[in-house]
Amino acid sequence: MLPQEIIRKKRDGGKLTKEEIDFFINGVTSWAVPECQISALTMAVFLNGMEKDEIVNLTTAMKNSGSVLDWKSENLPGPVFDKHSTGGVGDKVSLMLAPMTAACGGFVPMISGRGLGHTGGTLDKFDSIPGYTTVPSLELFRKVTREVGCAIIGQTGDLAPADKRIYAVRDVTATVESIPLITASILSKKLAAGLDYLVMDLKCGTGAFMDNIKDARALAESIVSVAGGAGVPTHAIITDMNSVLGRNVGNALEIKEAVEYLKGENVDPRLHEVTMALCAEMLVLGKLAANTAEAKIKLQKALDSGKAAECFAKMVEGLGGPADFMEKYDEYLPKAAVIKEIYPEKDGYVTAMDTRAIGLSVITLGGGRTHPDQQLDYSVGYTHMCQIGDKVGKDKPLAIVYAKNEADVADVTKQLNAAISISDKAPDVTSAVYETVTGK
Repeated sequence: MLPQEIIRKKRDGGKLTKEEIDFFINGVTSWAVPECQISALTMAVFLNGMEKDEIVNLTTAMKNSGSVLDWKSENLPGPVFDKHSTGGVGDKVSLMLAPMTAACGGFVPMISGRGLGHTGGTLDKFDSIPGYTTVPSLELFRKVTREVGCAIIGQTGDLAPADKRIYAVRDVTATVESIPLITASILSKKLAAGLDYLVMDLKCGTGAFMDNIKDARALAESIVSVAGGAGVPTHAIITDMNSVLGRNVGNALEIKEAVEYLKGENVDPRLHEVTMALCAEMLVLGKLAANTAEAKIKLQKALDSGKAAECFAKMVEGLGGPADFMEKYDEYLPKAAVIKEIYPEKDGYVTAMDTRAIGLSVITLGGGRTHPDQQLDYSVGYTHMCQIGDKVGKDKPLAIVYAKNEADVADVTKQLNAAISISDKAPDVTSAVYETVTGK
C-alpha cells in the first residue's frame, strides 16, 4: 500500500477503506508519511469530503495512534463524561460543569487545552491558581478523578499524537475549515480519554469559529453522528457567542467568577443558562436523570447545598492547589497593577458586540497568546463586562479593565468602544442556547 495511491483515490473523489485510513495514520504516527503527503490528503478531504464511516474510521485511527485511557479498571460507581467547547470569549463553563456533574454522581476526567488567538484556554485559567498541576502523572489524574469525581488537566503527548501532526499541517495549508477533519480532530482526543458519554458545546456568533447557525449545525450533526458511530453516545448544544459569556474575561478573573458562581454569590443568567443546559444533557445521557427538567433540579440542589463547590475545592487541592482556595481565592489569585472603569463614548443600550475583537483586546493586555510559547499575565482582563441589552453611559461603564499599565488601558479603551455598538433603543435579547442536536 502506498500513501500516494491513497491520496490519489481521495483526490479523485473515491471512498477510503478502513485499511487505507489505518495505513496512512500509522505512517503519520511513525513519521513514515511526510508533511507534503499529509497536506495533500487533507486538501483532498477538504475538497471532496468524507462519508460518515470514513470519518468514523479516521477518528478511530487517530484515537488509537497513542494511549487510550480505560476507566473500567477503576470500577467507578457512575458514568464517565467529558465536554468539549469549540471556544469563545469568557467561556468558563468547564470550571463549573465538571464539579456540578461530579456532585450529581458522574465522573469527569476532563482533558483541556490552552488558548491561542482570541479564545481563552481552560488550562490557562487553572495556571493562575498557585500550585495547581495541569499536567499531573496519570496515577494522580486517576486518583483525583476517582476520589473527587472530576479532574481538569492538559493533554499528554501520547494522546492522539497523529492529530497533533495533522493539525499542524492543516493550520498552515488552509485546510482547517473541513467538517470531516474538524470532527476527527476533536473526537480523536476526547475518545482517547476513555469516555462513556460526551457533550459538545458548539459556539456560534462573532466570537466563535462558526459564525453562523448553518455551519454550527452541520458540525454538531457530524460530531454527534461520528461519535455515536465510534461507540460514544454524544449530544451537542449550539450556543450563542455574539456576546461575552459571563461578566469576567481573563484567566484569573474567570476563575474568580467560576468560584463565585459555585458559591451562589455571582450568577450571570446567560452563563447559568448555558452551564445548566450542558450539565443537564450530561445527566440525561448517563441516565443520572430521566429528563432535562429533573436534571436541572438535581444540579441546582448540588449548587445550593454547596456540594458542587466542595467538589471544585477538593479537585484544586488534589491537583496541588491551596486547600483553602474557595475561602481565600482573592488572596491567591494574581492582582493587576491598574484597575479602571471603561466608559462608552455615548449613553444608550448595548445592541451588538464584536466578541472576537474583545477577545483580541485581552491579548493586548497580555492575557492571551499570539504564539504557542508565549508567557501570559494571568491577572489581566475585564470584570463587569456589559451584555447585549444593558444600558451604559457616564455612570455605567462598559467594563472594568485589569491591566499592567496605563498605556494598555488606553489601548483597550479604544478597542472596547470600537467593538461595542450602542443605540438609543433597547434591543430584543435572545436565548443563549439555540438548539440541541441528539442524533435521534
